[in-house]
Amino acid sequence: MVKMGTVWDRTIEVLNGRTGMIAPIAVLGILLPSVIRDGYVAFSTPGTMSFALIGSVLAIGTLVAMLWAQLAIVAIASDPGTDAAAAHRQAGARVLPALGITALITLIAALLAVPPVIVLVQSGFDFSAAANGSSVQMTPPTAGAAGFTALYGIAYLLLAIWIGARLVLLNPVILNERRGIGAIRRSVQLTKGLTWRIIGVLILFAIVMLVSTWAAQSVTGIIFRLALGADGIATATFLSGIAATIVTTAFTALAAVFTAQLYVAVREKSVTP
Repeated sequence: MVKMGTVWDRTIEVLNGRTGMIAPIAVLGILLPSVIRDGYVAFSTPGTMSFALIGSVLAIGTLVAMLWAQLAIVAIASDPGTDAAAAHRQAGARVLPALGITALITLIAALLAVPPVIVLVQSGFDFSAAANGSSVQMTPPTAGAAGFTALYGIAYLLLAIWIGARLVLLNPVILNERRGIGAIRRSVQLTKGLTWRIIGVLILFAIVMLVSTWAAQSVTGIIFRLALGADGIATATFLSGIAATIVTTAFTALAAVFTAQLYVAVREKSVTP
């Protein structure tokens, strides 16, 4: 049986021994692209064609860079014989399949979110007024539409958590087994019997990450606002966002190492007679 405590201990061992290789990849592939993207959004004029175009390019570039970084970290964490150069090459070779699978999963998730939107529109709910904060102009949804949306939202969240647990090994499979769309099925097979334990880890991880990110952003936000004054609110917000991004970058790298070690543990179990 795969024990999460053992996987965590192995994760700590990898971090203790290979942080010198992991940290530059996380900074280059996760932190820096995110800061560039957020900086453009914070200091550019919204509502223009160029803003939308450049913003979209930066968003896609950031996603690709983050996928590359996570794959590279998985390569380092999966095999102690993998050095930084080899990890870069392996991640570069598998980043496009990872991007395609991510796009597919995102598309399916978006399609599954459509039914409550249709129900709300048919009930007369005004999304434009809601987006603009014009509550006076909003037509509230009917009781039936509101009830359906609430129940659907709960079911959607529970399904997303369950699927997230079953696909937690997606990147390690894409990288180590060089699979394409078949990586989805393979991840589901490998996580059989581990779903509830993985869900517990994911929930705990999310809580710790959200609290840590909120604390970092709140504390640094107060400091920067006091230092920069009323005229520097935008800059203070951007700088506090960088502090939050540093925290999320660390957690993203940690998650990549953990999933790599979970993959190794599950693979070892599957080949043990």
